Amino acid sequence: MTHVFHPTSLREYDIRGIIGETLGAEDAYAIGRGFGTCLVRAGGKKAAVGYDGRVSSPMLEEALVRGLNDCGVDVVRIGMGPTPMLYYAEAILDDVDGGIEITGSHNPANYNGFKMVLQGRPFFGADIQKLGAMAAAGDWVSGTASSEHLDILDQYVARVAQAAPDKPFRIGWDAGNGAAGPAIEKLVKMLPGEHHLLFVDVDGQFPNHHPDPTDPKNLVDLQRLVAEKKLDFGVAFDGDGDRIGAIDGEGRIIWGDQLMQIYAEDVLGDVPGATIIADVKASQALYDRIAALGGNPLMWKTGHSLIKSKMKETGSPLAGEMSGHIFFKHEYYGFDDAIYAAVRLMAASAKLGKSVTELRGAMPDMINTPEMRFQVDESRKFAVIDEVLARLSAEGADVNNTDGARVNTPDGWWLLRASNTQDVLVARAEASSEAGLDRLMAQIDAQLAASGLERGETVGH
Repeated sequence: MTHVFHPTSLREYDIRGIIGETLGAEDAYAIGRGFGTCLVRAGGKKAAVGYDGRVSSPMLEEALVRGLNDCGVDVVRIGMGPTPMLYYAEAILDDVDGGIEITGSHNPANYNGFKMVLQGRPFFGADIQKLGAMAAAGDWVSGTASSEHLDILDQYVARVAQAAPDKPFRIGWDAGNGAAGPAIEKLVKMLPGEHHLLFVDVDGQFPNHHPDPTDPKNLVDLQRLVAEKKLDFGVAFDGDGDRIGAIDGEGRIIWGDQLMQIYAEDVLGDVPGATIIADVKASQALYDRIAALGGNPLMWKTGHSLIKSKMKETGSPLAGEMSGHIFFKHEYYGFDDAIYAAVRLMAASAKLGKSVTELRGAMPDMINTPEMRFQVDESRKFAVIDEVLARLSAEGADVNNTDGARVNTPDGWWLLRASNTQDVLVARAEASSEAGLDRLMAQIDAQLAASGLERGETVGH
């Protein structure tokens, strides 16, 4: 038996597609066979499987489990919950050697996908491409196995709550009708203070707003709640609970790289001189702050799997991305968990003796663009970056090429990189003045023009 995946579904960090168009039950079965084969060949026998709140998730879960069982892999089915709950199960269950969460993350309701971990490390990039080659060749082991159900939600929530300080806070929580809702409902009952919840009912159609906390329009309900109730701060989550958004008591958005400044101060107080990792889209203010706190700032490639791998390599206790993936190895397991990150925001505020609003207010005001994404042909996107890097090198520019081109100038910095998951180029710029930002944008436009492109309309995620 062989299977061919839709060419767009096997991506850099995970597998994702549109239900009924580029992703279906037969794909889920083939993923189970491929992942199960990799697990068996690595000496494993058992996998954990969880799923998010999308309408299509139970159907995909059933096919995935069948595929794993047909490889002789036993399955622990943890049911519906956030992706971090699956990572937690994989980390703490002794006899489990891998895990798969069925999730479309922050994509629209008609999408779904798979995030995978094998023997404690992210399963991505070449691993995912290998699943495609194995399916096309029918290169799968066969066997018989069984599945069991395990309710791990209470245990997971109790573990997250361990990070909470004794100090009571007044907080708004917006689950966006995503899979984090039930966990948050249980969690707040274990926390001191006063907690106000929005959209904790799981609904795969996302009737209130899209579950992507990096888009300001999805934070409006939370801002209104914090203002009306005069809360200390608010937190929001994406569809599968591995990315956090936050606002302070004045309704100001605290972006991923700004949250990282708060977390870095907390963690470096315990682990002086530690390496703290952030992605290439993060503000220079974050790297400067880590250095000022005595830490070792490390700029790395965007992508949760890439960051997790770099953390393991460097022994870093904390890493984060602009997109709101925050990774705590300090007193936790090193995976991205937005619910845990929310509790750590309470803990950091209590430990540092300042409100979240004060911590946000003390940060320098940088003038920067949001993440700009524009369409470019898949076959051209990496080539364009190579052309840009070659021109910049010839000009003697100050360039960091960790992930695309991040160029430092007297005005600030600009970034141009190819997305690993879509046919888009991503740009961002940050300066200390509006005039400086205009000059940086002109440099981006000049580089695009030299490669026969122009900055078009920003496209969605």
